[in-house]
Amino acid sequence: MTRNAAIIAAITSVSFGMAAETLSNGIVLPAVWPPEYNVSFDPMPLPYLSEARPEVLPIDNGRQLLVDSFLIENSTLERVAHTPVKVPFNPVLSPETQLEMGIYGTPGASAKDGGVWWDPRDGIFKMWYEAGWLNKMAYATSKDGINWERPELDVVPGTNEIVPDIVADASTVWLDHFTDDDSQRFKMFLRSPNSIPGSKERFNYGNCMVSPDGIHWSAPARTGRCGDRSTIFYNPFRKVWVYSLRNAGNVNHSAIGRYRLYHESSDFMEGASWDYDNLAFWTGADYKDDADPYIGDRPQLYNLSAVPYESIMLALPQIHLGPDNAVCRNKGIPKITELKVAYSRDGFHWDRTDRDVFICAERHPGAWDRGYVQSVGGICAVVGDELWFYYIGFSGDNRKRSNVYERNGMHYGGSTGMAVLRRDGFVSHHADSSGGELLTRPLVFSRKYLFVNVDCDGGSIAAEIIGPDGKVIEGYSIDECRPLSVDSTISRISWKGKKDLAGLAGKPVRIRFRVTDGDLYSFWVSPSEAGESRGFNAAGGPGFTGGIDNEGMNAYKAAKAYQIKNKLNNLSK
Repeated sequence: MTRNAAIIAAITSVSFGMAAETLSNGIVLPAVWPPEYNVSFDPMPLPYLSEARPEVLPIDNGRQLLVDSFLIENSTLERVAHTPVKVPFNPVLSPETQLEMGIYGTPGASAKDGGVWWDPRDGIFKMWYEAGWLNKMAYATSKDGINWERPELDVVPGTNEIVPDIVADASTVWLDHFTDDDSQRFKMFLRSPNSIPGSKERFNYGNCMVSPDGIHWSAPARTGRCGDRSTIFYNPFRKVWVYSLRNAGNVNHSAIGRYRLYHESSDFMEGASWDYDNLAFWTGADYKDDADPYIGDRPQLYNLSAVPYESIMLALPQIHLGPDNAVCRNKGIPKITELKVAYSRDGFHWDRTDRDVFICAERHPGAWDRGYVQSVGGICAVVGDELWFYYIGFSGDNRKRSNVYERNGMHYGGSTGMAVLRRDGFVSHHADSSGGELLTRPLVFSRKYLFVNVDCDGGSIAAEIIGPDGKVIEGYSIDECRPLSVDSTISRISWKGKKDLAGLAGKPVRIRFRVTDGDLYSFWVSPSEAGESRGFNAAGGPGFTGGIDNEGMNAYKAAKAYQIKNKLNNLSK
């Protein structure tokens, strides 16, 4: 079945009344789930932006990011994509301890994919990472997210090692805010390397385990077969665990090299027992991914990890550009992988409109993140006005050219760093001094206060509400709006003669934003004047008490002392 045929079949099945799932944003999933696609080098289809787009969009599910056309009926504003800035004090964690020197003499302290989370119960950041190359998982904590400590644990006394019986290669650790069972508050997927020197077993499977504290873990449940660099994440919009699995076997012999297979389950441990032969093809690199001009290899999808952020699922696809492992081994240099950005409103189809590199490999000798740049479980922390993207990179060592895979310099010096982006700052819609407008599609909400994330301190933004008849609703016109001239990631829009939007709750309306000399990033309707979005907050951050933004401005106050912008200037672009 071709991709287009699968879409038509799925839409037809819905129209004939077969069982289907409706998401909080109004998207109706096809009855056949996951969708059935063939391995392809074509970009993913986006049915919820075309044939399957809802007529009216519920927006009670968090900040409404304007990353695609889902919310937009028409606009005269210019769409602008943005990227984070690496902090100048990188890396924040580099190999120092004996454990991190590794058993092969290849040092590393890289989360790969591991995880970095804010734990509101303890009021600290926590990191799970691989200590040494192909060695053991370890645990670190930080009061500020920048300076990290390695606590001595009772698992292997005198070290910060966890799960000593499993050699680490691919991993994800997830802080589950939504479980009712505290013994399963932390989840881990952990896969060993394909092979370990001295072992006769080939490791084509992973392990799933749970923990009450992220330190002491349950007996592992062996997963089904999967390729290395497989990962997991939770999709709370559908309440399912997603196992993002690399194709196993010789990936270089597939039509598109490395790609991802999809598996989901409502129960994390039970979902581990998948049948590889029945896994659904998900996605890979495509013809819009440019090859590196100096390497020339066809791009491949090395990893796809994701996190719920506000009203969308956010992913940083890791694109492999080469060279081949054998070339890197002979030269002692890391292969080039870089992070791009993708957005999904159904958790399966990914909008990759923005193909520019989101977090790059520096590529030059001496850089700690010269190559092999990868994302971290949790993707990003939300710290007041800022998103903190932890990521890993490798320096390599061209003096080490051993034929033994574990000992050569291509994987030398793995470390963890940070890059910072404005909150919701992936895409803005810009107007110059002549001004412009953005009109939403029909929306419905149950809340009261309209908030925006906007940078127009040298200009202005105002809004009006339009009813189903196409006319401006009395009391909510542009002329009656109190315009804002601010640079703020949380500001309320109000009207002179109206207390709030309560009278419009449950009624389909459009919002027309008028912007002059500024950028609009997102909007949302909050239940209170504190501006909480009730959307998901990725890996969390200071001021949040769980996985959902129930705090609004109160979280900003708690995070103020943490923000990078209060410590350094010129960290946005």
